[in-house]
This record gives sequence, structure tokens and C-alpha cells, in this order.
Amino acid sequence: MSKFIHLHNHSHYSLLDAICTIEGLVNAAKEHNMPAIALTDHGVMYGSMEFYNKAKKAGIKPIIGCEVYIVTKGSRFEKGKSDESSDTMLGRDKSGKTIGKLSGRKSNYDHMVLLAKDLEGYQNLVKLCSIGHTEGFYYKPRIDSEILRSYSKGLVCLSACAGGVVSSHIARGDIAQAKEAAEIYKDIFGTEDFYLEMQNHGMSIEAKIREHVPALAKELGLKTIATNDIHYIKYEHHIPHNLYLYISTDLSKDKEGKNLEKELRYETDQVYFKSAEEMCKIFKDFPEAIQSTLEVADKCNLELPRGVYHMPDFPIPKESGAKTLDDYFRILSHEGLREKIKNVTDADIERLDVELDVITKMKFSGYFLIVADFVNHAKRSGIYVGPGRGSAAGSLVCYALGITNVNPLDYNLLFERFLNPERVSMPDIDIDFQDDKRDEVIEYSRQKYGANSVSQIVTFNKLKTKAVLKDVGRVLNYPFDTINEITKLVPSVFGKIKSLTDCYNEIPEFKQYFDQAKEKKKLLDYAIVLENLNKNVSMHASGVVIAPSDISNYVPIAKAPQSDNQYMTQYDMKMLEDAGLIKMDFLGLKELKILQQAVDLIEQRHKIKIDLDSLPLNDAKTYEIFANGYTIGIFQFSKPKMREYLAKLKPKDINDLAAMNALYRPGPMDLIPEFIERKHGKKEVTYLHPDMELVLKETYGVIVYQEQVMQLVRVIAGYSLAKADLVRRAMGKKDEKLMKEQEEEFIKGAAEKGYNKKVAKEIFKLILKFADYGFNKSHSVAYSVLAYYTAYLKTHYPLEFMTAQLNCRHEDMDEMVLLINECKRMKITLSLPDINECFAAFTINPAIENQILFGLSAIKNVGRTAVDNIVKERDKAGKFENFVDFVSRVDSRVVNKKTLEALIYAGAFDCFDKNRKKFYDNYEAAVHRYAAKKTESKGQSNLFDTGKKQQIKDVIFSRLPEDYRDWSDREKLSLEKSVLGLYVSAHPLSDYEDEINQLNPFRFSDVADVDSEEIDFAKLQRVRMCGIITDMKVKMSKKGNRFAVFTLEDFSGQGECVVFPKTYEQFKEILLDDSIVTLIGKAEENGNSVKLIVDEIKPLVKSAGIAKMPETVTIRIDSNSFDAAKLFEIKTIFRGNEGESAVIIHLKNGHKESLMELENVKIHYDKYTEKLLTEIFGKDNIILQ
Repeated sequence: MSKFIHLHNHSHYSLLDAICTIEGLVNAAKEHNMPAIALTDHGVMYGSMEFYNKAKKAGIKPIIGCEVYIVTKGSRFEKGKSDESSDTMLGRDKSGKTIGKLSGRKSNYDHMVLLAKDLEGYQNLVKLCSIGHTEGFYYKPRIDSEILRSYSKGLVCLSACAGGVVSSHIARGDIAQAKEAAEIYKDIFGTEDFYLEMQNHGMSIEAKIREHVPALAKELGLKTIATNDIHYIKYEHHIPHNLYLYISTDLSKDKEGKNLEKELRYETDQVYFKSAEEMCKIFKDFPEAIQSTLEVADKCNLELPRGVYHMPDFPIPKESGAKTLDDYFRILSHEGLREKIKNVTDADIERLDVELDVITKMKFSGYFLIVADFVNHAKRSGIYVGPGRGSAAGSLVCYALGITNVNPLDYNLLFERFLNPERVSMPDIDIDFQDDKRDEVIEYSRQKYGANSVSQIVTFNKLKTKAVLKDVGRVLNYPFDTINEITKLVPSVFGKIKSLTDCYNEIPEFKQYFDQAKEKKKLLDYAIVLENLNKNVSMHASGVVIAPSDISNYVPIAKAPQSDNQYMTQYDMKMLEDAGLIKMDFLGLKELKILQQAVDLIEQRHKIKIDLDSLPLNDAKTYEIFANGYTIGIFQFSKPKMREYLAKLKPKDINDLAAMNALYRPGPMDLIPEFIERKHGKKEVTYLHPDMELVLKETYGVIVYQEQVMQLVRVIAGYSLAKADLVRRAMGKKDEKLMKEQEEEFIKGAAEKGYNKKVAKEIFKLILKFADYGFNKSHSVAYSVLAYYTAYLKTHYPLEFMTAQLNCRHEDMDEMVLLINECKRMKITLSLPDINECFAAFTINPAIENQILFGLSAIKNVGRTAVDNIVKERDKAGKFENFVDFVSRVDSRVVNKKTLEALIYAGAFDCFDKNRKKFYDNYEAAVHRYAAKKTESKGQSNLFDTGKKQQIKDVIFSRLPEDYRDWSDREKLSLEKSVLGLYVSAHPLSDYEDEINQLNPFRFSDVADVDSEEIDFAKLQRVRMCGIITDMKVKMSKKGNRFAVFTLEDFSGQGECVVFPKTYEQFKEILLDDSIVTLIGKAEENGNSVKLIVDEIKPLVKSAGIAKMPETVTIRIDSNSFDAAKLFEIKTIFRGNEGESAVIIHLKNGHKESLMELENVKIHYDKYTEKLLTEIFGKDNIILQ
């Protein structure tokens, strides 16, 4: 039995303050044979449920607590610094007498540790912690003695550290005030549950407190208690802990340059998990303080209820005739099924009843009714809802209730993948709403169930592998570029980032860097300690929880970051389920907004109301878009490689789309070529056993879906689908022992069904291999249906669809470039902004066929208020006749100088005169003269108003010469792009399009989505790129050498380019803004784009005619004298210079000669290629034909 229990401990849920993980605390308690351990994070209970679960699992008693902030002067409602000269009564005793006068305090809160003895104490702690955020938040979540008194039952109170409610007064030498403060909390908790806390971390201030606390305790009849204020587990963690404290600090302001490995912010290295022996030794003079820890631990015996779900009350309509929620649920489901399916079969009803039985048995009827209610409310309100998402699309009940719009019977979707009757867990239904109206649905839920009963959910942002290296490197003042290069070595496997330890053990270059020097290895060691710790919190993008009453009756809530009146649960999604609360995902999806806008435009122009849910899913023309790869703007199918695969696959139905959607991910993407070949009969479809064809026929023998894994287990081993789902889940855990057990059971089941054991073993291995790859079929089908909707509108109503796309994507310039290029392919033109024709949004031009008018509010510095004023004036008094007419009529307070400049740059006044510089040079004079006249005439117009527009004489522009110098075309385009974000009237590369196409360069659009692993940068090596230089910056390296960083823009996008000093000195004359160049260099991954490390720069010259490329380039090689190793150099040259010329190797070996044309190799032969090949083979050995 341990002689001491730690009761004052912080985890990484005390954000950027402590670095203990929950596992670390629990494991340390177990290692030191302590039967109990407390968690007391600062002002929050973020980690309490995780702590409770893990401690229970480890056989350790969890003591849930919190180190709260309590207001010491005034009320929790008061904000701002307290008046230091004022004296404030802190509370009243049981007789009503005021006690506890404190004065001369600098801060208005102190610390206090509260520990839950039982369920009532836990609930009161939850309340106090929540009130601190909802009522008392001012930099910290604060409570006060008034509210503490109301929720004190079931709690033990410790007076905390040197900043505690009693110790802070002692630290200042005010013993009398310390006594008065202690009396307050003695009155609230009694002598049995209020302890005066002492600590010893080797700090002088604590010695002073230990000197006075025992006497004070004796005088008041209280007990002392010893704690260690744990912030990290091991002594050697004090340095990484110190670095963690500085992660959010701007150290650039630290002029003196702190040594963070020696100068500790906490001024002690003793806040680690000490053994009972260490604590007894430290407090050998205070045996009572040690004994009190055991006493408190014995008092705390919290048992949280399990398997209890707190469902909101769903009102049953009287007219339904239903007596119970389950009855009403069944009635609605059966009615809905008959509405959805015209000829319902007995099999359909049987499937529905099976699902209903499972749901009602699990007591989830209310959950489904709540979801159906807010989904159908959204639909009635004209808010677009997705056809389905996740495994819920496999439920016939969800389809019948209108939650989803995919009939699972049509696609053989499995209910057990969604809700497993053999594994009771909360259902998880995610709903997509159009993103601009999602909040309206959440607000509906608040109004229906009560504002305090609906909350959004916390999510924790962690120090992931790459981030922790960068943060620790920054804090230790390592060069950013160096750390950035190292993080590029960290791989992603199937979307999962390897840990730092795995990187060190498995990646030679990574290990080599950190093994170079002791200081570098220390950086890695520190980062490993901090890896995956919490860094900050944010509000989950979609999670919403609904409770039967106030959320804080069940779980603690916290103030959302960067928000004054928004709150979120302190438990994350997983922990909420353990607390018995139901969670829904209200997701915002931009594609639904696009569909809604497109449908509205179709109705306006064609008087047709499109019902997406009623669209035929077998429209041949729609599938042609997929088969041709024309899927830019199509949900889930727009990426370059996906378009390439679609053109090869030639999908004909939703099943084909669903399979491609499922396969297009890291890992299974490698299977796509074989899948396509099998579909078209180019490769034989084979099975390990003929019975597998029942399951895999639709995907040509390839395991694509998780549901297929479940069905194979059922068919071969005779499992129920519910048990098969448990096997599927187990496979995903990669537990070798568990897999061995599963394999034996599978083979046994297969043998009982008559299968050969050897074949059964091979089938299990195959299933196990693809269990990781398998995707949720229900989700894939539902999203493919949504993709089909977008493709249908693009096919049959292209103008409306592309207009909606531009309106919804105008803030993403990369997307806009792709969409505008797609418009060109579709023979749709995009006008320049026009002050007399355009509106706030992108609109269809009724006067010109297949033209979209540019949205004025998409112009930078042109706000919606200014556009509304312009359009209102235009509607009221007609089109503007000239610039002077414009400035004299609009409100110059909203259409200000910045707005006018932006409109000029954008070409919005080209309808008056295409000389934009003329307007720019003279607009201020025009505003000064004519906007002033408008102001002077205000208030007089009503007396003599004839309803006609006033004619104003132009004395500015009319006097300018006709040959007034305009900006050059290049200047115009540059300014146009500065406010539009892209080139619209023309592209500076347009004149060079033939030359660029001839060079066949690598393009930014080739790397539209590096997350999908379309490009293997390790193999890409050198590439050629063409474009225009913008945002050119010349910088100085630490060695004093100049280097350049600029943006290169091509027709499809843009990316960063870096020119190191040696290359910069060689090509600096060319490196100017607006230079059109060809670059050759090494491409590197850079987020969702590409960064080019430039080796060579050449100006792109407009040629009189395109030089004819040689049909073949013959390279003569004498095998007796040629170094074979140089053949690898050729491969690199060919990969970076793809083009039109075939390559033939003329090999001479003694008297024998042979010619060999290289298969699938075509190169671009120019001066650069000629130079490289000549250096390797000699000029006489290169023959052009």
C-alpha cells in the first residue's frame, strides 16, 4: 500500500502549461504502486472522461478534480482589473454574517483545487467549471464564493499552490488575511473537507508558506495536505516542458535571447511525478500532510454511470395515435417507406422491421426521430440536404424517414455496417447541409430543444509530427528553412503521418541529420517528448450535441475561442458518447449551395423547377461527361488523375462511380489500372474460390468496399453480418494476437461449411490485406449520387451550373482559374466587370449567348454595400453615360477612392473608354468636382424635381487629348489581376501559347492535389516550367549572399520558386517582375501546390514561327569506351524534357552495330537538351533527323 497519493496534477489538457498525457499519469501511478491518482487541470475538465476511463481500465482509482480560478474581490460577473484600494466582502457565513475582507490585492482571482468525492460532487464540479466559462470568464474561467457555496456538496477542497486562496496572502506576509480567507472555505466545506495545502519544489516562497500553514491549520481546526503540482512525468522532462511553455510566445521580441534549456519559466525542475518515498522524505517534518493524501483518496469514490443515454424529449403528435416513442417511430418509418417505394415488397418490409427491432431494442428511436425532424425541417425550408453520408446511407429506416435519399436495397448496402446489434454503441448520422444555411438548422434545434440544451463540441489541435519539429525548432532558434527541409522527409502512409521515432528508425536521411551533432539530437529528443500533445482548442466544424436539459447538467462546457457568446462542450466527440449524450454532425457542403443556386437560375431562365431527388440516375449524356473526363467542377471527381482514370474507365452507372470514388485514395489507388482492365475484359477476373464471385462480381474481383469484407466473411465462414462487422473492425486494429485468433476462427467456420482449409487461409489473408484499403460503400454510393446531380446539371444546364460555380468559388483563385479554363472549353465566355451590365454576383448575360457577367463584389476592395449602391442608382435612373455621370450619381461615402481604383484596374469603365490610365490619373479630380456638386444639391432636388436625370457638363475628361498615354497591355493585365485575382481580359502568356505547348512543360495543374499522392516527388526530379514572374523578392542569406524567391504563374495556377545564390548571380538580369521565362529545376511538394528549386532560367522568346522539332534524336554509343553509369543521367534528362522527338540508341560493340528505339520516350530537343546530351556523348554522336 502506497504511503502517499498525488492529488494536484496537470495534464496537457492544461493547455501549453503541462506535458503529462493521461496515459503518462495513469502509468506512473501504476509504476509507483499508487492505488489512486487525481487530475486537476487549470479551469477545465477537458481530460476528465478520458482520465476516468483509462484509470479504471488500469485498475487505478480516478479522482476527478479541477484547479479552479476563484474571484477574491467582488463577483465573478465583474470584468476588468479590480480597484486595489477597495475592500470587498468575499462571502457570508451560515448565519448571514459577512466575512473575509481582503484588501490591497493586485489580482482578482486565486487558485483552488476541488476534488469530486462522489457523483453529486462530480455533477457540482461540472456545474462550477461550466459557470466559470459562461458567467465568470475574463481571461480565465472564474467562479466566486457565492456560486461555490451553492455547488459545494460532494467536493473536497484544497487551498492550492503559492497562488492559492490562502497561500497567496501568506506569501505577501498578510497572515490575518490568510486566516480570514481560510475561514470562508472552512465555513463552506467544513473542517472535514477543507485542507490547507503545502508544496515543496525548492522555492523560497513555498518555505514561507510551510512555515505558517501548520499553525494556521491548528488554530482553525483544519488539516494540512502535501502535493507536488505535477506538470511532467520524469525529471528529465523539465527542459521539453519549458520549451512547451514558449510555443505560443513570440521570441523575436526577446532581445536578450533566453537560454530556454537553462532558464526555466517555473524557476524549478521539481514538478515531476515523484515516488511516495520521495514525497515522504520531502515532507518528513509534516507527517499529517502526507497522511491527509490517503484520507482524501479514501473519501473519493466516484462511479460514473455507464450505458445510460440521455435522449432529448421528442414530442409525439397527438394526432399520430401513437402511445410510445417506439410506436410513433415505427408508424413514421412504414409510412415513409410506402411513400418512397411505389410497390413495397414483403422483403422490403421485413428488412425495415429488422432494422426497427434493432433500433428500438437499443432505445434509439428518439435519436432517429430528432435527426429526421431537423433534416425534414431543412428540406421544408428550402435548405439543400445531401443524399446521404457515411454508413447511415445503408439504413432503410434512414431512407424511409427522409434522412437519406439513397435506397440501400438498390445498391446492396448493409445496415450492420451502420448499427451493429452485437456491439451497442451510439448511432452516428452525419448530415450535409448547404454551407451557407447550416447554421439555420442548428438554430432550429436550439429553438426546439432550448438554447442551453444544444451545444457545439470541442476539438483539440495537437502537436503532430511535422508541427512539433517546427515549433521546437523555432523555440530553440533553429533556421526555419532547415527544419522545413527535414519535415519533408516525414512520410504519409495511407494518409497517416509516421511518428518521429519511426522516422528516426526507418528513414536513413532523417536519422543522419539528427545524428550529425549532439544539439540536433537533443532537438529530436525534445520533440519526441512533446509529440501529439495538445496545443490549443477549437470548435468542431460540424459536431453538435443535444441534451434533454441544460448541457451542463451532464458535461462541462467551455467558452469557444475567439468568441464572446459561443460555448462548446469540454468533452470531445468520443468522450461525449461515454457521458451518454447524443452527437450529430451538421456539416456544411459548398456543393449543395452550388446546386441550390444552379437550380434557382434554371427556374428563373427556363421556368423549370428541378427536383434533384427525382432525377433519373441513368442519363446517358450525363455519363458522357464522366467518360470523357470533363469533370472539372464535379463533386469528388474533378482532380486531374481522377479525370484521366474516368476517361479510361468509361463509367456507365452509379456503381461504377462509387467504385472509382472508393478506390481514388492513397493505397487503393494502385488498384485502379487493374480494375479498369478487368472491367473492359483486358485482364481476366479470377477468384480464389467460385463462391467469392457472389460478393465481388460488381467490382470485377477486386475488394473495394468494407461491406465486401463483411460479406465474404459471412459467405465463406458463415458469420452473421453483425459478427462480420466486428471482424472487420478487429482487422483495422492490426493486433497480431487478435488476428491470429480471428484467422483460426475463420478457418474453422469455413471448414464447417465444407471449404478446404488451405483455400480458407488464402482467402483470410486476402481479406486481411484489403481490410485497410476497403472503403465504406454506403458513403461512396451516396456521394456518387451527389456527384451525379452536379454532372447532370453541368450536362443539361451548363451556363447556369458554371455561373453558380463561379459565385461559390470566387474566393479560391486556383479553383477560379480551373473553372474559367473549363468555361472556355465549354464555349462559355466570361465578361470583364462592366459598371453598366454587371451585378454583385456572377450572372448570365441575357443579351449575349453563352456569356457570364463578372460579379462586381468579387473585385478586391469593392464591397457589397458599394455594389448595391451602384446597381440601385442604375436601376433608378438608367445606365451611366460616362465616368463623370457615374461619380456624380453614386454615393461617394460607400463608392470611395479605393473602390474607384479597383473598378478602374478591373476594366469596369472600359464601356466608356478603354484607356484605364486616363481614369486613374483623373478620378480624384472628378470626385472632388462632381461628387461635391451632388452633395451641395442634396435637399433641393425635391422642389424642382422633374424626374429627369440632371445633365452635368464634363470639364475634365472632355479636355484630355485623344492620344492620352495608356498603360501597356502588360501593366493593364498586372493591375487587373491585382484586384480580380486572375487574368480575365487576356493572359500575359497568351502570345506565347504555341511556344509553351511546344515545350510541353510541367504545369501547376499537374499537382492539383498532392494529398492524393498523384505525384511522386521523389521520382519527379528535374522539370521544365514556363510562366510569368510575379512578386519577385531578393533576400540575403545568413552568409551574406543574395538569393531570390518569386511566384511563377502559368495558365493553370501558380507556385513558389526559389533561386539559390549561385544560380541567382548567373541569371539575375532575367529575374524581374513580369518576365516571361522557362525554368528548369527540381520540383518539391509545397502544401497543395509545388515549389521549384530553380537551376536554370531562360527568357521565353516569341518566335516568328515554331521551330520544327526533329522527328528522331539518334545517340551513338560505343560500348567499349562509354561509361554505362551515365545512362542514369540520360534517364533524368529525358524525364525533365518530355516532348515530341523519338530517341534511338545506335549501339556499336566491336564490329557489331544495332539500332534500338526507346519505348514510350519522347523528348523536347532544344539548346538546353542539346547542351546536356553533348556533354555526355560528344557533339558528333548526336544525330538529328
